[in-house]
Amino acid sequence: MAKSLIIVESPTKARTITKYLGRGYTVMASVGHIKDLPTSKLGVDLEHNFEPQYVTIKGKSKILVEIKKKAEEADKVFLAPDPDREGEAIAWHLEQELLGKPKSKSKSKKQTEGKVFRVLFNEITESAIKRALQSPGQVDMKLVNAQQARRVLDRIVGYQGSQLLWTKVRRGLSMGRVQSVAMRLICEREQERDAFRAEEYWSIAVVLSGANPPPFEAKLHSINGQDASIATETEARRIVEAIRGKEFVIDSIERKEKRRNPVAPFITSRLQQEAARKLHFSSKKTMTLAQKLYEGIEIGTEGQTGLITYMRTDSPRISNEAMTEARQVIQERFGAEYLPATPNVYKTQKAAQEAHEAIRPTSAARDPETLRQYLEPDVHKLYQLIWNRFIASQMVPAILDVTRVESSPIKANKKFLFRSIGTVVKFPGHTIVYMEGIDKELYAQKQKSEQEDEDEAERQLPLLSEGERLRLVSQEGQTVPGVLSKQHFTQPPPRYNEALLIKELEEKGIGRPSTYASIISTIQDRKYAEKVDGRFAPTETGRTVNDFLMKGFPDLINVDFTSHMEEELDEIEEGNKPWVTAVHEFYGTFAMDLEKAKTIPGPKDTVEPPTNIPCEKCGRMMEIKWGRNGKFLACPAYKDKPPCKNTQNFEKLEDGTIKIVPKIELTTDEKCEKCSSPMVVKTGRFGKFIACSAYPECKTTKPLALGVKCPQPGCGGDLVQKRTRKGRSFFACSKYPACEYALWDRPINKACPTCSAPFLIEKVSKQVGRSVQCRSEECGYREAG
Repeated sequence: MAKSLIIVESPTKARTITKYLGRGYTVMASVGHIKDLPTSKLGVDLEHNFEPQYVTIKGKSKILVEIKKKAEEADKVFLAPDPDREGEAIAWHLEQELLGKPKSKSKSKKQTEGKVFRVLFNEITESAIKRALQSPGQVDMKLVNAQQARRVLDRIVGYQGSQLLWTKVRRGLSMGRVQSVAMRLICEREQERDAFRAEEYWSIAVVLSGANPPPFEAKLHSINGQDASIATETEARRIVEAIRGKEFVIDSIERKEKRRNPVAPFITSRLQQEAARKLHFSSKKTMTLAQKLYEGIEIGTEGQTGLITYMRTDSPRISNEAMTEARQVIQERFGAEYLPATPNVYKTQKAAQEAHEAIRPTSAARDPETLRQYLEPDVHKLYQLIWNRFIASQMVPAILDVTRVESSPIKANKKFLFRSIGTVVKFPGHTIVYMEGIDKELYAQKQKSEQEDEDEAERQLPLLSEGERLRLVSQEGQTVPGVLSKQHFTQPPPRYNEALLIKELEEKGIGRPSTYASIISTIQDRKYAEKVDGRFAPTETGRTVNDFLMKGFPDLINVDFTSHMEEELDEIEEGNKPWVTAVHEFYGTFAMDLEKAKTIPGPKDTVEPPTNIPCEKCGRMMEIKWGRNGKFLACPAYKDKPPCKNTQNFEKLEDGTIKIVPKIELTTDEKCEKCSSPMVVKTGRFGKFIACSAYPECKTTKPLALGVKCPQPGCGGDLVQKRTRKGRSFFACSKYPACEYALWDRPINKACPTCSAPFLIEKVSKQVGRSVQCRSEECGYREAG
């Protein structure tokens, strides 16, 4: 009996779908893209309408042959990659291969025509899969063209721009259409912080008591009708003395009912922000875990089960079935008072795809507690976040009784108005399940009046009445009895953490939610930015590259220009603009900037004069050089025979003088095998290594382990960096010669999210710069750059 063939990207998804369908279906995985632009050249014909020159990805030929073989045997072929631009491109490339020119006269193209269909699985559940198979469609070329335009744009910028950076700045650098704009935001925020000068200000608060307990706090709000602005300690003392020992009176009491509405179910960007705020997950980790929940996890007797809907979406829409199920759960678990009369519906952004749903559980009845035993801890935390937000989105608002009390001292020389704001939760509503997180850094930047409304509202006031007399209450630590004056300093703009950066990218229209994780990952992998206390700070390399790009590519890394380009891609997706026209308009601007940038001197073109710091080994004056990790001092005699290889790290002080930064030798638990002295971590010309602390008496050295275990079964060794006799780097097992495992590409201590290989590898080429990908050719996973 002929079978139908379903092709998805992921082997995990293939296993989940197989469970739901009978013997009449075969499910295969393409393991991501099967075709892409070549890695060895530009791969875009700039002279002929930017025609992409797609090639089969290395290692995918075998998979493609197997898919074609199964397709010939099947009566129907359903292309079921993810329901987004990338998924549509995969489906298109598969369709092209299946409907390609016949390889022999005996096989006709008509054998496959009319039997290849496109299906979309917004969730991996039995009902959704069977429903999609009953109403298949065709590949949406509007989506394909939008993806194709983005891929061509990114390749042109990445290929031609990166080549220029190699020439002007340093080998191994890369330029990206969106990543470079994200770096600009990080660098500009750092410049704002560098230029920031803290200003002193003071606050004054009193503790008051009326006829009913307890005492409560009030803060100085205004003086003679003007906002209270206290710049110095002298002014603060003057006010404290003016109100010291005074009796207060309540001038006004305002009571009102406030409703706190629930928030919409998650879209991709909001999920990444909330997971960063509440769970401290990176955006990359959030998307990796969400992918697992979408594709399916073993759930006891249910087997492999998809637990959430598709995680790359910008639409808060939910289906009628999901809405009905959520309302039923609310009714049963929380009661009718938590259920609104009609379902809550949330507005969709202009660019959102209405065909998509919000990120939600595939079954609201599958609550987080029942799944705890089946899920890894971090996967469970993310599922709980998604479930809570979805259920809360269909509940009634919280109702708060908000009271604002204004009081002032009697017989003072000025009208000092003090304000207290308190609240009582009258009905918790949706907050019984979920409260949206806040960015504390943004809160700190708000005006004082906004802070009062949001922060001070979270406490209860005693029963009070207008005209009631109040007295100051003495407490420990006050400036004078009942009064506390406190010094503060304005704070610089906060560096971006992941939540704040995603929020900024989204608000400015840079990239799309599905790309935020790869943008953030790329700027860290490229060593353009690093996290300091969980926030992004530009490295010296990042600043240098940004400075050069700001001079050479003012249009390309302009926020408005990049945002407009994203809108153009949306126009292509909606069928309102030909993709070639959009690329042509972009390339005209880019080509002009590229020619201009070639004439601008970069760090490589600038010859730094010798410093006044002598080499402690040979006495020559040290020079400033550029390396993999930024600038360093090197002896100019490094080319002499014999060479002087002395180098030093340094920093430039504000007055321009150079200060040597001592090399810190990190100790290890290892002992030297020759002299038993402790081994320490040192940094040399080719990176870090382990050396005997008794140097120069003992010259024992060892490669530094990369944190990646040897993949050979039963080995247990560590992968370390070594060099051939000709100086070329390679990576091998520390147990050599007992284990001969070796590879040329640097191992990265990250498991492949597609095939679960224990580590990824880093490849560097002048054409595409640095890329991180799976070491398995059959897998083909590659991180976006």
